[in-house]
Amino acid sequence: MNASKPSIAIVATGGSIAGVGPDRMDFILYPELGEHITIEQSLQRIPEANDIAHISSEDLVSVGSTAIGPEEWLSLAQRINELAQDNSIDGVVVTHGTATLEETAYFLHLTVKSGKPVVVTGAMRPPTALGTDADLNLLDAIRVAACPRTGGLGVLTILNNEIQSARDVVKTNTFRVETFKPNELGFLGYADSDGEVVLYRAPLRKHTMETEFDVTGKDTLPRVDIVYCHAGSDALLIDAVRSNKSDGLVLAGFGGGSFPPKAIEAAAEAVKEGIPVVLASRSIAGRVVMTPRKAEQGFIVSDNLQPQKARILLMLGLTLTNSRDEIQRMFSEY
Repeated sequence: MNASKPSIAIVATGGSIAGVGPDRMDFILYPELGEHITIEQSLQRIPEANDIAHISSEDLVSVGSTAIGPEEWLSLAQRINELAQDNSIDGVVVTHGTATLEETAYFLHLTVKSGKPVVVTGAMRPPTALGTDADLNLLDAIRVAACPRTGGLGVLTILNNEIQSARDVVKTNTFRVETFKPNELGFLGYADSDGEVVLYRAPLRKHTMETEFDVTGKDTLPRVDIVYCHAGSDALLIDAVRSNKSDGLVLAGFGGGSFPPKAIEAAAEAVKEGIPVVLASRSIAGRVVMTPRKAEQGFIVSDNLQPQKARILLMLGLTLTNSRDEIQRMFSEY
């Protein structure tokens, strides 16, 4: 055994990367079947990984990522933090379904307390399908986690050879293997065809060890709901959030921060009742910025975070404070 090889821990959660379909031509039925191979079985498909690193692995859960939420995020973050404290481990890989991969990755980006590489990967085609991307994505994730240059960049994702920041990455296509994109900001680099990990840029927003969020010992998070605006939206769904007395609300509006009148009026009432409301956009890129009227009404703006990621930051912010100014600061820093 080559002692100079890095040691990589893999934490598996299921998803398409471990999915089992009825035949090689199935690309759509396997999620409904709900069967998964273990991470050990996934690794048996790529013996080349043993040339890259010493590998340990575990199945934390084995579900589709539509079944992953705050409870699983907390368990995963706590497990990664335990592994990262082990001096014999150089990096961590997480395998995950693609439906909510960007959300789990961003939660980890804010809550992992280590500078060691943490890399999240998944697949758009299960290992039982013709043309699967499961094997190469897992191999690339191990390669990226084993690269010392990827430490300190926060949580990364790797699919289709592209290394992305967890803060920026978003799923953009329902079936294509090139689905994960960073909108207009650009991905960070490649796990390239010559076996090299090539980086071109680094994230600047605070992450991992620089954040104030500590989920040690937590088993729940504040409830934050998202209401998606459309032409003619009214108060119905916002009033449901108010009636539920949810801990927070993300309102996804139009463009740079415009909303149907009845919807924004109901959201302003929610703020008066003590529910923090973050204004986000259903547009795929760009910022929502503060205006005097929004400030007067007590709203928080999401910067350029997608609604699903604004929800995560608000949930974590609410574990520390209910101060509008403090939470707005977090959206400016993270």
